[in-house]
Amino acid sequence: MERGPILVILGRQGSGKGTQAALIARRYGVVHISTGDMLRAAVAAGTELGQRAKAVMDAGDLVGDDIMIGIVGERLAGDDIRVGGVLLDGFPRTTAQADALAEILEGEGPDLAVNLDVPQGEVTQRMLDRGRADDTEEAIARRLELYEAETAPLLAWFEERGCLRVVDGMGSEEEVFNRLAQAISSL
Repeated sequence: MERGPILVILGRQGSGKGTQAALIARRYGVVHISTGDMLRAAVAAGTELGQRAKAVMDAGDLVGDDIMIGIVGERLAGDDIRVGGVLLDGFPRTTAQADALAEILEGEGPDLAVNLDVPQGEVTQRMLDRGRADDTEEAIARRLELYEAETAPLLAWFEERGCLRVVDGMGSEEEVFNRLAQAISSL
């Protein structure tokens, strides 16, 4: 049976990933799934993994790879995704998660990983401009540092498989979307 595309969107916090992911989902009819949405859905559905995730989150801890991989695996088995395809946002975050994704997909993807490239200074300014209480310069710098440490090996992972496209994330929403659409259409 023909399956829909398996797409991954990557980018620093503040790069416009969420905005662009919504536009991609609308244009291509793929299911947009962010890790936050997946976790909330699993918790709401009361699945075994959802209950384990809730216990971890209630304790104020980060959900580990084992639970995240299980939740993603459950969600990717859905008929809507098999038929229409998916845009993963926030997963995989590590090479261990990427290896697990390849296993879940039985070597059939991901078809494309786009890295929305916006310079660190620009995303820092965008996050400061949003004015959220937790967006202090120090907190932003820490989050970006963690992102760089986790993501560099992940970008190499996708590159080794020939499915990474780096897309310039600077410019208007429309300009960036047009660049992303070009990358997706090249499938």
